[in-house]
Amino acid sequence: MTYLFHLILLVFFTFPLFSQKLPSEIPKSHQKMIQILKRIADQTAENNPYLGSIRVKQLQRELLELPLDAPVRRKWELTFQLAQAELNLGLESKAIQHFTQSLSIIQQTGQPSVIVGTQFYLAVAHMRQAETENCCLRHKADSCILPLQEHTIHTQKEPARQAIRYLTKVLEMGQNNNPFYFKALWLLNIAYMTIGEYPELVPFDWQIPTQTFISEETIPRFQNIAPELGLDVFDLSGGAVADDFNNDGFVDLLTSTWDPSGQIRFFSNNRDGTFSDQTEIVGLTGIFGGLNLVQADYDNDGDLDVLVLRGAWLGANGQHPNSLLQNNLQAKTITFTDVTFSAGLGDVHYPTQTASWADYDNDGDLDLYIGNECNQLLPDAPNQLFRNNGNGKFNDVASIAGVQDYGPTKAVIWGDYNHDSWPDIYVSNLGDANRLYHNNGNGTFEDRAGELGVMGYEETFPAWFWDVNNDGILDLYVASYIADIGILAADAKNLGAPAEALPQLYQGTDSGWFEDVTDQFHLLHPTAPMGSNFGDFDNDGFLDFYLGTGNPDLWNIMPSMMYRNQGGNKFSEVSYSGGFAHLQKGHAVCFADFDNDGDQDVFEQMGGAFPADRYNNVLYQNDGFGNNWLTVQLIGTVSNRSAIGARIHLKVVENGQPRSIFKHVNSGGTFGANPLRQTIGVGQAKVVEDLEIWWPTTGQTQTFSQVPVCQFIRIIEGKSQWEQIPMQVK
Repeated sequence: MTYLFHLILLVFFTFPLFSQKLPSEIPKSHQKMIQILKRIADQTAENNPYLGSIRVKQLQRELLELPLDAPVRRKWELTFQLAQAELNLGLESKAIQHFTQSLSIIQQTGQPSVIVGTQFYLAVAHMRQAETENCCLRHKADSCILPLQEHTIHTQKEPARQAIRYLTKVLEMGQNNNPFYFKALWLLNIAYMTIGEYPELVPFDWQIPTQTFISEETIPRFQNIAPELGLDVFDLSGGAVADDFNNDGFVDLLTSTWDPSGQIRFFSNNRDGTFSDQTEIVGLTGIFGGLNLVQADYDNDGDLDVLVLRGAWLGANGQHPNSLLQNNLQAKTITFTDVTFSAGLGDVHYPTQTASWADYDNDGDLDLYIGNECNQLLPDAPNQLFRNNGNGKFNDVASIAGVQDYGPTKAVIWGDYNHDSWPDIYVSNLGDANRLYHNNGNGTFEDRAGELGVMGYEETFPAWFWDVNNDGILDLYVASYIADIGILAADAKNLGAPAEALPQLYQGTDSGWFEDVTDQFHLLHPTAPMGSNFGDFDNDGFLDFYLGTGNPDLWNIMPSMMYRNQGGNKFSEVSYSGGFAHLQKGHAVCFADFDNDGDQDVFEQMGGAFPADRYNNVLYQNDGFGNNWLTVQLIGTVSNRSAIGARIHLKVVENGQPRSIFKHVNSGGTFGANPLRQTIGVGQAKVVEDLEIWWPTTGQTQTFSQVPVCQFIRIIEGKSQWEQIPMQVK
């Protein structure tokens, strides 16, 4: 009996060990990546100017070594810089102490410009403390979302009152020779909002008009349900992909953080309205960092893989490897393997946060374009075009193809703007000319941005191709990145904004040219987004868009903005009425139908660049607008399996009038990834009269007639019938 008992115990405890993947079974490419990422994480304190503590230690040492008779300006400088560094790390109390000391020091000199700047940053430190004590430590689902609901008004009011005190001093200095005036004006109004005293107690001359914070159109308010689903991770800026990774018909969520020691996280959709964190189960433990993510089935095996992008904003210190995570789906069980090095994507490491998939040579598998960040300290970091060899490996052909751009690239996106069946690519550069590389169809490209009038301003960030007016021709949105809260305040006071602070919307034409229709579409106010994306949240068949505001400066507190498409003629701002005007930094944005009810919810990865700017991610639930829809999953057989680059044309009759709705298959914008299956609003149409699918590799069009709406369907390239996908929730 004793022997048998021990044998049973041995079998019981040994079997699980053999049912799991042993460390020796982990591919070398995966092991190598984990080791490199661990080394980068360990070096963060020394090498990372945003997240490391080395700056604080250096300044503390310099202050200790400063002679007693050192110049007053030098004492102020070191004390002020120490306070800034402490504030960025989230050490608000210490920062306030040192800002106060620096103010006392500089007041001895009577230098107004330096005094007012110190007062401004002291106010910012108090506002940051107010956010920590109220929005973070006493977090509610709709904290920091304008207009503030009564239950989100700060209960710990003293930090905001201290901020008001110092902002008032800045404003009392007047506008002349005061670069902080309009910034302080904006923050003063926000501070009064947080304690429930806006607009009544804001001095009239400094009051931002209330209509600034009232949407142009009223829509139902979306509720943030991330806390109840366990998706409200308290994090820094990062990427997000919303898609179905295990092919069960429900959208899962993959998120990342740019913190080199931050774990990529996988949330599996439980098909009952809840999610489970399965990061460890799917093999992602030790896969750290990533400012952006983008998905595709690069190996055409029927499951979605993911590219992780790293190193942006860090210059020479950002030469981190990207990760290509291969999905090894078997029987709806996911495991990811990092195949970066074995796939040929890890030979050189450049700082980046943007990439886009497309089959540029129409050979049936997806190629990859990565936009990198050159600067004075890292001048040789060109963009890369990786051609898929069809055997799991890639070769960089950017130089041969003529797309080896050397700008500090912040966004890249593919789109066949002239409908010649060859995908072209737009490159948005921050501080250099933008590019529109026309695909010549022979493996080479030529830049036609200047010729076509889409170079944009010199400081641009996100950009995307979309069909904004349903004419079947791709349009182009390019966002500026120079606006700050000072520009927002001046604009709100009807003092105007510089043209280069506005976005640009270029409408495509039949001839392959573009027309600037920014004013026509009523995009008249400055924005400064990083994370952003588009989707059709009201299912009217016209694409809306959402802008996250990710400027790293702690004082740049501006709301994220949602714009509703009005019939392909103009946009109206619906951020405040819809509950989208979040004041915390916003990055990756995903429009996705997480609960399979036919309308798109909106996920946003929150948090900024500095440790002080961590915040909880949000998921805005869409309760619907009473319109109909059709969700279409395309599967390529000759074309790439993901069907990226395919075109969908729905012909419907709505209220007795025929109309067309067009979608181009991709993951949306350039910072945040929507599902590759397309949820398409059809308004009040009861049936899709004709559903046309154009496949990119063959150029063939399939047509399906009388397709019922409000259902999920799958279309396989070459098959004459579509399939209904049952989507019942558990």
